[in-house]
Formats: sequence, structure tokens, C-alpha cells
Amino acid sequence: MNKTLSVLAVSVVFGLTACQQDKAQEAAAPAKLETQEQKNAYALGANIGSFIDQQATTYAEVGIELDRDLLIKGVMEGAAGKAQLTEEETQQILHDLQVAFRDGQNKKREAESEKNKVEGAEYLEKNKMRDGVVVTDSGLQYEVLVEGDGEKPAETDTVKVHYHGTLIDGTVFDSSVDRGQPATFPLNRVITGWTEGVQLMPVGSKFRFHIPENLAYGDRLAGKITPFSTLIFEVELLSIEAKGDDK
Repeated sequence: MNKTLSVLAVSVVFGLTACQQDKAQEAAAPAKLETQEQKNAYALGANIGSFIDQQATTYAEVGIELDRDLLIKGVMEGAAGKAQLTEEETQQILHDLQVAFRDGQNKKREAESEKNKVEGAEYLEKNKMRDGVVVTDSGLQYEVLVEGDGEKPAETDTVKVHYHGTLIDGTVFDSSVDRGQPATFPLNRVITGWTEGVQLMPVGSKFRFHIPENLAYGDRLAGKITPFSTLIFEVELLSIEAKGDDK
């Protein structure tokens, strides 16, 4: 947090001081970018300006709003040696801010997790009523899109597949199809829903899996997959690359 605020302060000095000095001016003159030195300075300022915008958004998302006028005033008075807070007061406030930020993150994560649980359960309850959806004892739901006639893999086999993974709102989080490159992996090294589901597929098949959070990533965060997310995969089993006893 201290490092972030330090960069934030530098950002204000680089990117916002000119506007603060003359608020009455409707439009600032374009920056001169004639020399390499000017371009260097401008590029650094633009990069830092982008960073400050991202950070401000991150704080706001957990309920912490930074008053930019006071932020600028603090930077200017600190740079002039006229800060209204002592070093001890500043460090204590920054510590408290760090604690508040972490608390905000935790509350946001808890709210999002609860939302995922509720929406996932509602989705699966409705989905299992559709024609063609099969529900296993574990709660895994699947549909047969294409029925192959090849061998079914065992849990310890290595398989080659094409897949397309989305959240229940349609957000794509991973897709070998989009990459144009099939994936190969041992079937017992993936999420439980995959290990169970792909064993149901003869080679040449294409299934759609609706995977409850407890058979997916559970309370873990995995890229765009937030904790307790229900997942949807379309999986095409291309081949069994190696039998378990061959590895």
C-alpha cells in the first residue's frame, strides 16, 4: 500500500500539476514531443497516469474513494515540506488504509462467492430439467452433442481434447478452440468434473458439461473463474494419447 500510494503521488506530480495550476484554462497546449528527451518524459507520465487511473478504480471497487483534490494538495504540500501530518501520523494512516483495503477485498470476495453459489445452484436446477441433460450421482450434468464410437479413456490415461470453457453468464475463460491448438493432459490431473466426465466419452465424441463448483475449482480463484463458480465446457475427445500403465 505504501508503495502504491508513493507511485500515486508521483503520478499526480507528473500528470496533474499543470491542470491544478491553472483551472481557468479551458484547454492545455499540446505537449511538445520533438526531442527524444521530451518523448521519454511524456511516455513516463502517460504510463504513470494510466497506473493512477487503474489504482483509483481498484480502490473504488472495494469502497475506498480517494479525494483527488486532497491527494493533489497533499503531494504539493509534501513536496514543499509543508505537510500537515507528521511522519508518524502518515505511516499510521497508511497502515490503517492498508487494513481497510484488505477488509474491503475480503468483503467483496465473500459477496461474490455467495452470489456465485446461489446463481450456480439456480442454473443447475433449471438446466437439469432440459431434454438431453443427464445428471450423474456426483451432480455433474452433461449432454451428448456428438456420439463417437471409439474407446473410452480411463482415469489415468492421457487424452487429447479440444474444449471451450465459459461461465454461466457466457464469459469465456479458456478455449483451445479459440487458440486453434488441442490440449493434451493426464485425465487425473484436472478438475474432478473433467476427470469424471471425459471418462464417459468414447473417442470422437463431443459433450457439453455443466460442472458444479464443488467439482470445479471450489473456493479457489483461477483467472476469470472466481470462487464457487459453476462452469460450462464443450469438450471434444480427439484421442487417447497414452494408457495409464504406459507412463
